[in-house]
This record gives sequence, structure tokens and C-alpha cells, in this order.
Amino acid sequence: MSERDNKQSERRNSGGGPVGGAGGLRDDEKAKNFKETWGKLIRYCRRYWIGIAIAFATAAIGAVFQVMGPNMLGHMTNEIIKGLPALVDGKPVLGAIDMGAVSKIAWTLVALYLGAGFFIFIENFLMATITARISGNMRSDISEKINRLPLRYFDNTSIGDVISRTTNDVDTIGQTLNQSVDNMVRASTMFVGALFMMFWNSWILALVALSSTIVGFALMTFIMKSSQKYFIIQQKGLGDVNGHVEEIYSGHNVVKVYNGVEAARATFEGYNDSLYDSGWKSQFFSSLMMPLMTFIGNFGYAAVCVVGAALAMNGRIEFGVIVAFMIYIRLFTQPLSQMAQSMQQLQRTAAASERVFEFLEEPELSDESQAAEVLENVRGDVEFRKVHFGYKPDKPIIKDFSVNVDAGQKIAIVGPTGAGKTTIVNLLMRFYDIDSGEILIDGIPTCDVHRDNVHDQFSMVLQDTWLFEGSIRDNIVFNKTDVTDAEVIDACKAVGVHHFIQTMPEGYDTILSDKATISAGQKQLMTIARALIQNHPMVILDEATSSVDTRTEKLVQEAMDKLTRGRTSFVIAHRLSTIKNADKILVMQDGDIVETGSHDELLQQGGFYADLYNSQFELAA
Repeated sequence: MSERDNKQSERRNSGGGPVGGAGGLRDDEKAKNFKETWGKLIRYCRRYWIGIAIAFATAAIGAVFQVMGPNMLGHMTNEIIKGLPALVDGKPVLGAIDMGAVSKIAWTLVALYLGAGFFIFIENFLMATITARISGNMRSDISEKINRLPLRYFDNTSIGDVISRTTNDVDTIGQTLNQSVDNMVRASTMFVGALFMMFWNSWILALVALSSTIVGFALMTFIMKSSQKYFIIQQKGLGDVNGHVEEIYSGHNVVKVYNGVEAARATFEGYNDSLYDSGWKSQFFSSLMMPLMTFIGNFGYAAVCVVGAALAMNGRIEFGVIVAFMIYIRLFTQPLSQMAQSMQQLQRTAAASERVFEFLEEPELSDESQAAEVLENVRGDVEFRKVHFGYKPDKPIIKDFSVNVDAGQKIAIVGPTGAGKTTIVNLLMRFYDIDSGEILIDGIPTCDVHRDNVHDQFSMVLQDTWLFEGSIRDNIVFNKTDVTDAEVIDACKAVGVHHFIQTMPEGYDTILSDKATISAGQKQLMTIARALIQNHPMVILDEATSSVDTRTEKLVQEAMDKLTRGRTSFVIAHRLSTIKNADKILVMQDGDIVETGSHDELLQQGGFYADLYNSQFELAA
């Protein structure tokens, strides 16, 4: 396993993957700096400020139209009451309802509610369009940022965390911008408007409605604070259960073999009991919210009816005011609930935005604007001159590394885990920038050449075969244009995988997916065919046979020999039997070369390489 693989494994085991639950945004998580983060998000959205302003304006106008409706209903009620039967000298006398006035008010109501619906539709359309574009831009920025980040960043960050920022966090931001932000504007307008209209109609009834609402919301706030701790415990309990289940069932065979089923079950039951306890308490308190909101509304209705009836009997208000207040109470309490929910979402979005902007503000690869050299018609001469490098400044891995490689040579790099083998080829391809020294290709320092130009000189075959979901042909041609079918077939024949591909249902058009049954060796041969068809002057083979069996190893080795023929190649291998034909073997230990020579020369020296080689055969025996 390479040094970088070790780092990735450590990250996974330390909580960077599903077991640790890293990368997900908990419901109780808050941003470190709410105002600063929202300031960054607002600046990020500034190109759409005109559309957002129009959406907010239409949301406010729609809310105003809704607030005007109850007052018109009150007027309509008063007009109807005027025409109801009345007692005159003890005899019922039918009144005459002014249907013209009622119709006029009714059509005004229709216009108000249609107008409200129209403006809300415009607002929803604008915000849906704008937030979709903002989310798309943000994902594009993250994708471009990934390509500009040094590999040092990914050595210390789990892949799951980066994926979560691209998906979960951006989705959270998009949902909030689409639903909560404009909802805050609409709810605030409706709250202020309803409050104004209540005081406009009757300050006494307004105070009654306010008092009943404040009592209810005080009770609801107390319950929410009391229940918050159970929601936090529930989130932790869910993480414990999910982590334990994945951990146990991913290693189910090992648990079975070591009779650890009972211990695993006991641990699970402990987590499950804790989750049950916090779960039912949190759900119980949560289920109180809706009945409580109903109680607040009904309590307000009752208070308004009792006090309003007394005022109406005294002639201080008209009956239509009571009808209007019945609706205004709902328009007053509903926005408070909406604003409370929106504030929670704004907090969560601030945390998500903070994670996204932290990623976008990470230090990028060194500037290449001064890299004027260009590698063309590369022969493949490579030179390392006193190269020093460390993933961390205080922990050097490569120390004073120097070596000359002639064009067309096959160079094997061997040594124990952590010696710096993979690091050397990563430095050669400029995946990392060296701390000091020089690396030259055909006499040109790689630091004076654009990274993309350096990458164009190498084909690579790794221990882990990377194939994407697509046709076999697309996987082999990967990112190379103007490749004919004949060239693809020739490459596959050269590495010995053509016959297997022909047996597939659709041949070279067969789609590779989870359902396709392909062995590790066949996958590796396809990646070698991919490297062969790129036709680059230099090749990197990083433990390319370590994941296949001995029989398949021979086929892969033959394919790699064809790939490296006539090309400068660097081979990293733990199986020393696969590098006997290397022109030069570099034996590394603690970041430096301790021995150099051919296979036979190093065996004759009886040094570190000979010990490594002999120990492998002793283990095999």
C-alpha cells in the first residue's frame, strides 16, 4: 500500500467515512459566524440581485393583498347584516340587502386574492429559477476548485466530506434560498400588515389577540427548549446506530468467525435503547407543536369572540370587525411560526454555506503563469537533482533524492511501505510541488512547465483499477480523440483482452456497471489497454499486479511488458519477481536510495534488496 493510501485509510477509520458520519450536516449544527457567512452568501448571489429584489417585492405585494382580504370580508358582513330581519314595534321587518354593494366587495375580494396568487406565482417562479442557477454555479465552482486544489488537501480531508459539500450542503443552500428567504419576507409583511389592520379596526381586540398569542407562544417556546436536548441526543443516537450497523455488517464474516455476534448485539441494543428513549421523547414533544398551535388559534378566536361581542353590544364596533379579526388572528400567528421555522433553516444554511466557502477559499495550486517551457516530442530522459519533499514541513519523506534515467529505460522502485516509492512518481508528475531540488524531463525543469503539459507525457496503471460506468470502448479511449475502432481492437489484442471483450453481450459496446461480471485481472488489462492507446512517451506502473492472482499476474505482466516497450517506465512493485527484467532497480528506504543496480547485481551485493527478495521466497515456501 502506498503512503497516500495509508493516509486515506487513516481518514476513513478516523470518522471520515460513513461509520464516523463525517460530511453530513446535523440538524443542530450552527455556523461559527452567522453574519459573516450570510454576508459571503449574499455577495455570491449578487449577480442575481435584480431578480431576487423583484421576487421579494412580489412576495411582499402578494402578502399585502392577502392582508387586505379580511377587512373586505368584514365590510361584506356588515352589508349583509344591514339587510337581515329586524324587530320594529315587536314585528319582524325584512331588510333589503344591498346586493350591488355586496357584489362590488365580492369582486374586489376576487381581484385581491387573484392578485395575491399571481404575485406569489411570479415570486415562486423567479426564486426557483434563480436558486437553481445559484446551486448550479456553486457546484460548478466546487468542481473547478477540486481541479485547482493540491493533493495535500485530500490527504487530510475525506472524500465523503468533499462530496457532502457538493451535494448536501449546496442542496441545503438552494432549498433555503428557494423557500425560507422569500418566506421570511412574505411572513414578515403579513405579520406587520395583520398587526396594523387589527389596530386599525379595534385596538382593544388587537390587544386581546396579542395577549392570547403571546401566552401561547411563550408556552410553545418553553416546550421547544425543553425538547431540544432530546433532538440532539436522537441525532447522536442515529449516528451511533448507523455507524455500528455498517461497521458490523461490512465485517460480518469476521464477527461470525470470532463469535462476536452476542457482543455486537449487546452493543446494538444499548445504542437502540438510547435511541428509543430519546426518539419517543423528541417525537412526543414534537407532536405537541401542532395541537399547541391549534390551541393558540382557538384560544385567540374565543377571546376575540367574547370581547368582540361585548364591544358590539355596546356599539363600539361593528359585527364585521369580529369576522375580520377571526381571520387576522390566523394571519398573525401563522407568520410567527413560519419565521421561527425559517430562522432555524437560516442557521442550518449558514453552517452549510460556511462549509462550502471554506472549501472554495482553500489555498490552490501554485501559480503557473510564469511557466513558459513546453514539453514537445519528449524522448523520456528524466533526472532527479537533490529532491527534498514532505507532506508536512516538519516531516520530510524524500531526502536528497538524485537519480538519472535514460530514455526508454525501465526503472523499478522497491522498498518497504512508507519508503517514499509512490511519492517519487507523484512528484515526477507534479501532483505535488517539491520543497527543494529539481526534476527534469529532457533537461527541462518540470516546475517551468504547466502541469497539464507534464501529465500529457505519462500513461498510468495503478493498483486500483478505475473504470467508469460506460461502454468498454469509452473506458479504453478515455479522453482521447480521433481514435478508430481498429486502434482500440489492436490495443486490446496487444494486452490479451480482445477475446474476452468479444464474449461480452455487446462486445466493445457493452456497458460496464455493477451488473457486469468482470474479474480484477480483466479490469486491469483494460486499464493497460487504455494506457497503451494513449501512446505517451512515459509510463507509471504503481503496484499494478498486487490485486491479482499468480496466474493472472503472468498475463498482466506480459501486457505491461508490451506497454513499456520503447517507453521510459517507472514500476513500483512489492512482488520483486515481477521486476527482474528492469534496466535499473532503485532500492529506497526512509526517503532515499540505498542501493541501485540490476536484479542480478543487487542479489550479488547481498544487501537490503537481496534480503527483501529472499524473504519473499521464504514466505512463499
